[in-house]
Amino acid sequence: MKLIETERLLLRKWDANDYMDLFEYASDPEVGRNAGHSTLKTLEDANHILSNYIGKDRSFAIVLKTENKVIGSIGYDVFTPEETHENTIHFSIGFSINPQYWGMGYATEAVKHFIDHLFLEYKADVIWCSHFYFNERSKRVIEKCGFEYQFSRTRKVKVLADAQVKELVYRLEKPLRRYD
Repeated sequence: MKLIETERLLLRKWDANDYMDLFEYASDPEVGRNAGHSTLKTLEDANHILSNYIGKDRSFAIVLKTENKVIGSIGYDVFTPEETHENTIHFSIGFSINPQYWGMGYATEAVKHFIDHLFLEYKADVIWCSHFYFNERSKRVIEKCGFEYQFSRTRKVKVLADAQVKELVYRLEKPLRRYD
């Protein structure tokens, strides 16, 4: 992925030196709970996760330019909806932000620019995003970015003691002509 620069952020590939910033926010249990992933316990865990991010090239660092600090992550995966649409490209995206930076608009800023990137550079036709029913912050970001609610489903979430958790799924279609 090429570097994406916004007014306040850089979205870039992960670097091996980002492990301390990754550990800072991913060791917060609230981050893992909201995102559905394990809470990092050690710096070794952070280095391991970071090596996976670097190797797969689907997760990117969200860097606050004024501090040159990684404050979160954003990434994508190829998504295949249940009903297939020939010749359409679907992606799903996910994001997380260091709780110290919640409520400052960074997630919305990052997601909006990442959406533009997927539509322009990856020729996405549809982008999907979801959140757990209790994650109101992500819900607000998703809605501010123009996603529309599609359906709910229940998922067994290992990091939440295998609880059955309601997940709300949203969809955003490529606007006509904006990205042509």
